[in-house]
Amino acid sequence: MAVERRGAEAVVLIEDDKTIKTRLKKDYRIRELDERLRSERTRAEAKIMSEARKLGIPTPIIYDVGRFSLVMETIHGTPLKDVIDVDKARTAGMLVGKLHSGGIIHGDLTTSNMLVRGERIYLIDFGLSFWDEMLESRGVDVHVFYQTLVSSHKDHEKLMAAFAEGYCSTFKGATEVLERVREIEYRGRYKTETP
Repeated sequence: MAVERRGAEAVVLIEDDKTIKTRLKKDYRIRELDERLRSERTRAEAKIMSEARKLGIPTPIIYDVGRFSLVMETIHGTPLKDVIDVDKARTAGMLVGKLHSGGIIHGDLTTSNMLVRGERIYLIDFGLSFWDEMLESRGVDVHVFYQTLVSSHKDHEKLMAAFAEGYCSTFKGATEVLERVREIEYRGRYKTETP
C-alpha cells in the first residue's frame, strides 16, 4: 500500500519497494526559472546522496533520476526520534562527522530524517543539502540536530554528549564546529531575550 507525504518542496510517494520524490511546481516563480531550479535541485540531491554513500553513510539507493523526481529505495525503518539512546546518538554523530568530512551539509539534520533499520542508521531527505566546508554551515547543521534533541528528549544532554563523541571520532575539525554550535546557540538565546 502506498503512502503519500506532502512537504513544502516535494511530494513523496512511499511504496513497499520504492519511494518516488517529486519536486513541486512553484506558481509564484517564472516557469523557466522554476523548471531550472527544480531540475538542478533534483540532480544535486541525487549526486549528494550518492557521494554520501561513498563516504560510508547509509542512504537510500537511487534507482532513477527524472527531470523533477527521484526514484529510490524505500527504507523500512523506525525514525531515530522514536528509539534514540546514547549508542544511537553516538552512531549518528559518527555519520554526521563523515558527512562533514566529505564537505556535505545535510541542511535538515533532525532525528526524523534518520531511520533505524537493524543495526544501521540511514540518513534520508537530502532535499536541502549542499556542498560547503564553512565552519558556520557545519555548526548550523549540528545545531539543528541538537535543537531537535532539546525539544523532544528529556535526556538530551547525555544524547548531545554522545553525538559529540561520535562526531569527534570521525571529523578532524569537530572541536571548532562544536565551539561554533555554542556560539550559534548563544546568538539565538540573545535574540530571544532582547526586548
